[in-house]
Amino acid sequence: MNRTTLSLIAGAAALAAVTGFAALDAPGVAGAGPAGAAARLPVERTTLVCPAPSGSDIAETSYTSFTPVTQGAAGDGKGQLQAAAEESGTDDGKSDSKDDDGDGGKSDSKGSGKSGGKKKAAEAALQPKAPGTPATGDTDGADAPALIGTAEGKFAPGWTVQQTSEVAAGAGRGLLGVNCTAPDTEFWFPGASTAASRADYVHLTNPDDSAAVVDIELYGKDGAVKSEVGEGITVAPRSSEPVLLSTLADAAQDDLTVHVSVRSGRVGAAVQALDNKLGGDWLAASADPAGSVVLPGIPKDATDVRLIAFTPADADTDLKVKLASPSGLITPAGHETVHLKGGTTTAVDLGDVTRGEAGSLVLTQSAQSVPVVAALQVIRGKSGKQETAFIPAAGPLAARATAADNSAEGATLSLTAPTAAAQVKVTASAGSGGGTAVSKTYTIKAGTTQDIAPPVPAGLKGTYALTVERISGGPVYGARTLTATEEGVPGVTVQTLPDDRGTVSVPHTDEDVSVLQKP
Repeated sequence: MNRTTLSLIAGAAALAAVTGFAALDAPGVAGAGPAGAAARLPVERTTLVCPAPSGSDIAETSYTSFTPVTQGAAGDGKGQLQAAAEESGTDDGKSDSKDDDGDGGKSDSKGSGKSGGKKKAAEAALQPKAPGTPATGDTDGADAPALIGTAEGKFAPGWTVQQTSEVAAGAGRGLLGVNCTAPDTEFWFPGASTAASRADYVHLTNPDDSAAVVDIELYGKDGAVKSEVGEGITVAPRSSEPVLLSTLADAAQDDLTVHVSVRSGRVGAAVQALDNKLGGDWLAASADPAGSVVLPGIPKDATDVRLIAFTPADADTDLKVKLASPSGLITPAGHETVHLKGGTTTAVDLGDVTRGEAGSLVLTQSAQSVPVVAALQVIRGKSGKQETAFIPAAGPLAARATAADNSAEGATLSLTAPTAAAQVKVTASAGSGGGTAVSKTYTIKAGTTQDIAPPVPAGLKGTYALTVERISGGPVYGARTLTATEEGVPGVTVQTLPDDRGTVSVPHTDEDVSVLQKP
């Protein structure tokens, strides 16, 4: 076997590990021709994990699954979400040593069910419908488990699952929403807290058949928080582990950056932030550390906005702060720059920064760039009736992104083009109970943010998904806001719209090596 073929196999294995698998053409063992231009093909397998939704007995949680229609996708496939730690059991009450795919693995005894000593058979909590149509499910109470999902074939490209909870009272009451995420090996969460008024949990969910080992580090205003408790946390196979952040620190701190790194295996991670007075929401991971940062979709009626930023570098830096408003980039008065010290978390109160208009925050550096992560804590409502949402730094929408779980009212789509004008197409899918999809094209001017009342499918029944495609122009960043008022409290949750990675770049060559397709 020659070196070219060995390199190809290594590359195909890496591709399969990240995206599942896509059809490949590659050189044969002898006499292969030169590789042609790379093609973008739909991914054929996607894994998502959803954290356990709430510890409240009165929580009501809904799930919405959606796969956009993707040209060139497989004609068949399957997909499902099922409870973490549920496995197939045997009739004699002994656990089966293999999961549904036939791969060896260990099981976690928690949540597996006890009935005559038998493990509870795995049941789908939600099964996706055909691409272009949302599927919904729901659960109530504090015993709702974390979910692990896999989509294959036609269900995989761009698969999106939204988890939304309504909690009527108690700590963290309000509207809590999060996109179920792909497992990974590193996450950054600026905006967490161990203050007395907060109960923040890092939820770690392991979708695989072997244990994952995770380290959690905290960084405050004075740098790293010393703790050995967060080292070497084991997350059992196909299970979820919530970790209370206050158990990892000796003293309370208002503003922290949480770094989750995985020594072995992979996990999905999200922070649930619950406040006694300000409600709660999920804090999703920030985009990877970068020299410039965009935080899209600040609700125009936000009454207070707080920026939390961190650099893992040893060097200090100054961030230039700009607000992308409907009319262009402006500098918030009194907040022209934010100084970051290397290895420390900095928080700045921006107050009513949007002044009733659509807005996104853009952070840049004039000198040599150092990597930065950031998030916004957004407060909506007046004293005594306030609700919290978080907006992490987002990645650009390279091709397409989707926000699921929209209704005819209470949803706002926010798009920003910080550097150059861009044109996008927004498609409202059919409803989960019926309706006809509709699309509309928008132009976002350079340096602006545009709040869009989303198009609504004709004859809508149920909920629908919004898919945003960048057609031309500069980079686009987006977020979707959901609002709902309960007993006078203005609930709010914001999900950013990172690219759905529904296609993967695959080098094209002359000979078929489909034998390499299976991961």
